[in-house]
Amino acid sequence: MNQTFPSKLLERAVDSFATLPGIGRKTALRLVLHMLKQDEENVNYFASSLTDLRKNVKHCRMCHNICDNDICDICANDMRDHSIICVVQNIQDVMAIENTQQYHGIYHVLGGIISPIDGIGPNDLNINSLIERAQEGHIQEIILALSPTAEGETTSFFISRKLQPFGIKLSTIARGVSVGEELEYTDEITLGRSIVNRIEFKNKEL
Repeated sequence: MNQTFPSKLLERAVDSFATLPGIGRKTALRLVLHMLKQDEENVNYFASSLTDLRKNVKHCRMCHNICDNDICDICANDMRDHSIICVVQNIQDVMAIENTQQYHGIYHVLGGIISPIDGIGPNDLNINSLIERAQEGHIQEIILALSPTAEGETTSFFISRKLQPFGIKLSTIARGVSVGEELEYTDEITLGRSIVNRIEFKNKEL
C-alpha cells in the first residue's frame, strides 16, 4: 500500500533514504523524522559529510583502499611488512582484518569477486594491478583472504594461475572461517586466528 505524505519534501527525503541497502520505506521514514528533530547544524554536518565523502574520497593508487590521500596510511607506513600482500574483496574486509590486530603486512583490494551470474569477470576487478605489484620482485607472500564461497574460491584459483610464473608463496586464510561465510561478518578472534594460521594455497581445479 502506497504511503501518503503531507509534504513532497518529506516524501523526497524518504525516497532517498529508501535507496540505501537494507532500508525499507518505513525505516526510511523513521530516519527522516529523526533528522527533522535534530538541530539544523547537526543536519548540515550530516549532509556535508556525505557530500565531502563523495567529492573528495580517493582510492589508494597502490592497494585501492579508500583513503584521503593518493596513498593510504597502511601502504605509507614503513612499519608494515611490505613483502606480504593480503588480497581481499572489499574495503570492509580490510577493516575487519585490521580490527584483529594480527596482521602487519599490506593489502590489495580487488573491488569484488568473479561472479559470472552477476556479470563480473576478471577484467572488472583490480587483478592486473596485483600482477604488476607481483612483478616488482620484492613480494615474498600473497595471502588470498577471500570469502570461502564458490565465487571466492573461483577468484582465488584465477589469481593463483596468474601469479604462478613469479614463484611467490601463496597462502589462504585457515578455515576457522566457515565455508560460505562472508569475511566481513566473521568475529575478530576467528578471523585473527585464520590470518595467523594461514595455510599454503593449493592451486587445483575446482
